[in-house]
Amino acid sequence: MIPTADFTPVPRESRRAIDSGEILFDPDLSPDFRDEFFSLGHWRARDALSVASAGRGTVFFVHAGSRDWALRHYRRGGVVGRLFDDHYLWQGADRTRSFLEWRLLQWLHAAELPVPRPVAARYRRHGPAYTVDLITLRIAGADPLSRRLANGTAPADIWARVGTCVRKFHDAGVYHADLTAHNLLVDETGKVFLLDFDRGRLRGAGSGWRQANLARLDRSLRKIGREDTRMAVTAGDRESLRRAYARGHS
Repeated sequence: MIPTADFTPVPRESRRAIDSGEILFDPDLSPDFRDEFFSLGHWRARDALSVASAGRGTVFFVHAGSRDWALRHYRRGGVVGRLFDDHYLWQGADRTRSFLEWRLLQWLHAAELPVPRPVAARYRRHGPAYTVDLITLRIAGADPLSRRLANGTAPADIWARVGTCVRKFHDAGVYHADLTAHNLLVDETGKVFLLDFDRGRLRGAGSGWRQANLARLDRSLRKIGREDTRMAVTAGDRESLRRAYARGHS
């Protein structure tokens, strides 16, 4: 549930029934959003499709008129993913992973936090299970922090920027379920964004979840350094992140 907050009102939403499911979309971005917009074949036939990242969480970029979108099909990870792949247990339309993430992103965007603006979400039912997809606006010129580290294109003060960014979200009570270097984006100006709020939620003022979030990010930074020496993060880098986080963003 999205709490009342002293922020710009969340944009109105539209819903459209489709075969075996439903679409939730922002009419200000796409007033006549159609189910076919989630189809890779639709965009491939128009030579408007490219792969942004490969692997379990493959993201595709599509050129939709005057805007570029990022399209993601939800898939499970780990042992559960090997058993169920992209299927989730049905608990109602408003409890689907894509609808929850879409609405959280709308709230975060209205709060002027650095996230991609959501365009549309979809679910399709398959008996007691469902599959889901999400489309957001593409952030121009942005790459995952992990890629910028590998390419040597991260700003010199990137760790301070990351710490400040994470603090903004925590001060707004936002918990990110998978805070890693892959879910931090850095654009051409050096601005840092957060993406992939699947299972993200709004929390209270306690500090325990904040420290758990920071610990998750620290483990991610240590891991990518072990997997690829080009992305090695030093103890000094991590300390710069922690100091910037402690200073806040005011």
